[in-house]
Amino acid sequence: MASSTQDHRLHHLPTPCGTTTAPPPTPSTQPNNLSEASDSLSRLLHRIPPTLSLSFPGRRQFPPTTTASPPLISLSDPKAILHSNLLSAAKQQGFFQLTEHSISSHLAQSAESESLSIFNLSHDDKQLCFPKNWPLGFDNDDEDDDNVVGQSFCLDELCSVESNLTEMELTSLRKLTCQMEKLGLQVIEELSCAVGFENPIGEDQTRYCSLMWISESDGSSSNRPLSSGRLYPFAVGLTYQIRCRKYTMLADSGWVSVSPQVDSVMVTLGDIAQVWSNGKVKKVRGRPVPSSADVVEVSNCVSMTLLVTLPHDNTVSPLLPKSPSLAGGDTDETEVLNKEDDGLGENNSKTIEQEESPMFNSFSFEDYAWRVYHERLLFKDPLVRYRV
Repeated sequence: MASSTQDHRLHHLPTPCGTTTAPPPTPSTQPNNLSEASDSLSRLLHRIPPTLSLSFPGRRQFPPTTTASPPLISLSDPKAILHSNLLSAAKQQGFFQLTEHSISSHLAQSAESESLSIFNLSHDDKQLCFPKNWPLGFDNDDEDDDNVVGQSFCLDELCSVESNLTEMELTSLRKLTCQMEKLGLQVIEELSCAVGFENPIGEDQTRYCSLMWISESDGSSSNRPLSSGRLYPFAVGLTYQIRCRKYTMLADSGWVSVSPQVDSVMVTLGDIAQVWSNGKVKKVRGRPVPSSADVVEVSNCVSMTLLVTLPHDNTVSPLLPKSPSLAGGDTDETEVLNKEDDGLGENNSKTIEQEESPMFNSFSFEDYAWRVYHERLLFKDPLVRYRV
């Protein structure tokens, strides 16, 4: 990746040395007269998912998982067809699979092998090579959560290694990350054209960043939906389908099981894309994870998902189109006002362009990311509080 790309990434994440604190979450709206004990109990109850059984600790009643076929979209299609297919998939599902892309299966398989070598490190070496630096680093905080299986690493777009104790090069993983980032930016550009909002990134490399999230499932789970571990806001997520495998993810419609074609790229639209589109597109919360039935068959199952997201200093806002005709193909609507001018019987016609109302309030990406990452809002849509 070019050095100019590297320079702009460093300002949006906490500094790697000496910074262990992070910005506080959004201030609580709890009444001031509550006691400290009541506050603690309220926070505890707020964190318990509604599907958690209080009578039998450790047992969760998950909603049924539906099976869906991800819409197939070819990047080689003419623009009109490509945008039509993107718009349909974005508005109805919030996920699809891309074909005719430039990422080779050999590169993806090589990157997977390098990812496995990371998980083969000792626990101490994992901490040294990939220190915890929110959201980057080795994450093993979920080992006591019966809904999260395995470990995960969050790497920057350069897949940086902090320690010289290992001779890991991660050359293929870096190259895969770079190519998937380019593909993700192309998806955002085409999606903005299809839905009808101005691309907030454009060619400005300071307006986005990428995170490569690598997760391992150990096959010890029961037959139920799995969590992708820590959540992080994103605009577009991309997962290369190396082999025939099912994935489970939490879409706006609920838990969904999908099986993309081999060598396709599974694309999921995130919460940031939903806000940009002013609620026109569906979203997926978290990252797709291998379904538990497949995990049982594969003792060590690695998934690599590239998230195209935002630097911390961004403000997230709906990007309203200039006219309704740009918002998903609606026709132009005008209103003609007829007024009598001083009783002279003359009609003054004034054309007023109908404006679209925002569905979300603007919010700080840093505060939102901190809240989503640390509060683990898997069963509660974190965007609800920002709806108008």
